[in-house]
Amino acid sequence: MVKHIVFWRFKNSVPVDARPAALRDIKQKFEALNGAIPGLIRLEIGGDFGGSPDSSDFVLYSEFETREALDGYQAHPRHRELMPMIGEVRAERRVVDYDVT
Repeated sequence: MVKHIVFWRFKNSVPVDARPAALRDIKQKFEALNGAIPGLIRLEIGGDFGGSPDSSDFVLYSEFETREALDGYQAHPRHRELMPMIGEVRAERRVVDYDVT
């Protein structure tokens, strides 16, 4: 199994009061990919409630059967159509992909 975790921070230009709605939309659209992409076991998105200076604003946690399944997810049209939505609101992105043994 492979785990794929992505951390994002909102752009400063995204008003603080608009962030919860943006996150709800992102969460709904990404979590709709569950069951729609071969090899995707589980995907969830959550927002940070801690608010520390080191925190990211929101995170994607996902599990895949194999590295090839992760590659397929990255290239899948349903995933690719969501990327501009994230690009509009994110200032920073950090990713970790790792094998679970």
